Amino acid sequence: MKFVHLGDLHIGKRVNGFSMLEDQKYVLEQILKFLENNKQDAVFIAGDIYDTQLPSIEAVRLFDKFLTKLSNLGTNIFIISGNHDSADRLAFAADLLSQSRVYISPVFNGNITATKMKDAYGYINIYMLPFIKPIHVKKIWPEEDIQTYDDAVKTVISKMSINPDERNVIIAHQFVTGAKTSDSEEISVGGIDNVSAENFLSFDYAALGHIHRSQSIGRKTIRYAGAPLKYSFSEYNNDKVITCVEIKAKGTAINISQKKLHPLRDMRKLRGQYMDLTLKSNYEGTRVDDYLAITLTDENEIPDVIGKLRTIYPNIMKIDYDNTRTRTANMVDIDYKTLQKSPIDMLNDFYLLQNNRSFSQQQYDFVESIIEEIWEEE
Repeated sequence: MKFVHLGDLHIGKRVNGFSMLEDQKYVLEQILKFLENNKQDAVFIAGDIYDTQLPSIEAVRLFDKFLTKLSNLGTNIFIISGNHDSADRLAFAADLLSQSRVYISPVFNGNITATKMKDAYGYINIYMLPFIKPIHVKKIWPEEDIQTYDDAVKTVISKMSINPDERNVIIAHQFVTGAKTSDSEEISVGGIDNVSAENFLSFDYAALGHIHRSQSIGRKTIRYAGAPLKYSFSEYNNDKVITCVEIKAKGTAINISQKKLHPLRDMRKLRGQYMDLTLKSNYEGTRVDDYLAITLTDENEIPDVIGKLRTIYPNIMKIDYDNTRTRTANMVDIDYKTLQKSPIDMLNDFYLLQNNRSFSQQQYDFVESIIEEIWEEE
């Protein structure tokens, strides 16, 4: 059996005020093109289909088109809800869709039964476990001691009728302890939503969602697909991939490979002085329309710098300064002696605190002339 493992599409997401819909459409088309050229028996989408429980009309339409084209390829499609999804809304018409081999996890009710597939090596059992919290599981089994997320997942899996003689795959959306996170995930403070990788040892492959970096946890077959796009600058150095899995006979090695995805606009970081970043020879021929986080090293702040830089780099998401002022945490301390100083000396002291250097003679003369003009007007 061959299948593709995807997750964390977050359709409709906005990053630093920028809509990602156009970028998501581009990368979903890329995934479809790959699947057209590389026939798969199944596609697993491990939660967080949308970025919110009430997605926009545009987001719903985009996923509808993607799902329709995916279904037309004749593959089996398995979808679970993540913590960003509304399980009820996502599962709408699930029974009807299953007739087209599109299987969507229902709202968690404690009854996790396998969908069976068959290949040359026998049966493969696909279990779909949507995102769950301890309270969800405690309602189903009040007699069980369920305090943590780990307790919840352990209890649910213990209730599954897993046949150890057949191949078993689980699709789940949880935070497994040890996963390398990014700034774009919603992770509970203190790791209270952690679950152990040991919960998934009964399965030949665990197709996980929730963490946006592609990675394996504990063993190579307990794996996060990662998001298909970068959703924070903490991911700017990470490749986004399609994860391809091939399972043959029970107990034999499972083949995992990856196909790199190429975004419409990458997420990059730039650093330097304003004059260097605006020098045509430095940016000509580069991807100036990428999403950028720019760190300026100029000692003096440039007025309306983001507006000026966006004439060259239209998709700047963040601008920071790294200079003498920002590397120190100077505080302004007002006392009686300070109040006795002249306005120009007070301004000079403030400038010194902010920039670790005093006014130049030109700056001093300019400020002095401004103060004189104000006094004359008064």
